Amino acid sequence: MGRLSNLFLDHVGQTIDTPMGLEICRAEGIYMYSPDGKEYIDLISGVTVSNVGHKNKAVTEAVCKQVNDYMHLMVYGEIIQSPQVMYATKLAEFLPEGLTSVYFVNSGSEAIEGSLKLAKRYTGRTELISFVDAYHGSTHGALSMMGNEFFRNSFRPLLPDTRSLRFNNLEDLKFITERTAAVLVEPVQGEAGVIAPENDFLKALRQRCDEVGALLIFDEIQCGFGRTGDIFAAKRYGVTPDILAMAKAMGGGMPLGGFAARPEIMASFKTNPILGHITTFGGHPVCCAAGLAAFNYLIENKLVEDVDRKGELIKSLIKTDDGKVKEIRSVGLLMAVEFGDIDLCNRIAALVFENGLISETFLFNETALRIAPPLTITDEEIYKVCEKINNAIERA
Repeated sequence: MGRLSNLFLDHVGQTIDTPMGLEICRAEGIYMYSPDGKEYIDLISGVTVSNVGHKNKAVTEAVCKQVNDYMHLMVYGEIIQSPQVMYATKLAEFLPEGLTSVYFVNSGSEAIEGSLKLAKRYTGRTELISFVDAYHGSTHGALSMMGNEFFRNSFRPLLPDTRSLRFNNLEDLKFITERTAAVLVEPVQGEAGVIAPENDFLKALRQRCDEVGALLIFDEIQCGFGRTGDIFAAKRYGVTPDILAMAKAMGGGMPLGGFAARPEIMASFKTNPILGHITTFGGHPVCCAAGLAAFNYLIENKLVEDVDRKGELIKSLIKTDDGKVKEIRSVGLLMAVEFGDIDLCNRIAALVFENGLISETFLFNETALRIAPPLTITDEEIYKVCEKINNAIERA
């Protein structure tokens, strides 16, 4: 183990005993490189962050330009900063209809925190509902909405008046009542192992929220910005939430989050009390410049239009005839290769890594392998990746 590895373990806070510990000295496109020159293919995009690839020229040029203009000026919301204004304006063109007001924050967790606060403030209600096996972040409010008791029990007490329902279960919608401030849902459950909505579940959820006056919050932190074959999954499924939370790919590789709502809802932060949500570095101009460049790159290069086809190509190339792969769940380029067995999945994951692919299992599903490469991946690269995956499956 090298000196840098030792320093990493000694001084960088760890959350598991066995981190990947892979040292990367540069990255470009779908590739990452170690100091000894070994090539790795990024199959998870930094957990759906690098949708436009690593070292995207449009993004790096935007960052350099903005750094030379100015960086932090003042607490978010006080000074007119062009990168924030232009990015919010661009997003408003592509967000679900009516969600024209964007509040920038630092991360996905803070986007969820702000969304929950806004819903409680606007409705005057207290109950917050989420779903089993949902992941929304690790801060206290977001953790309170996590649908997995193992990860949150040690941190109790958490937010009061919360409840978890079963995703895709229409019968459970009856528990959404006039007490409910908001229902928080991932349009596609990510850490559960890519669980897509069925039987018009999202439309039924929207209808139930309308019936009782609850707000519907979509968590598009992992599945937004083209990952699921549309700019936002809300558009793919034809359902407009009241609030939409976003992050990860939003910053083009820079730390950035946000939540969007109708202006009359967002205006709730102005009164009782004023400054209903405060963030110093939210909407940092360099992050917004990077995010806007990445978003424009997505649109101008029509990357999203090809996402479904690329996902189907991957599905067609992964061998399933030997019985090891039970199913491949996918929405666009958010994919889970299900093996149905933890030990088998771990063996295959180790062999995949040995073959130079960066992948992992899911937080709430340890029997499936995550595949979510940069949306820039080419057909030639897809054939290369699937050959390596098939080799690992055969050797397992």
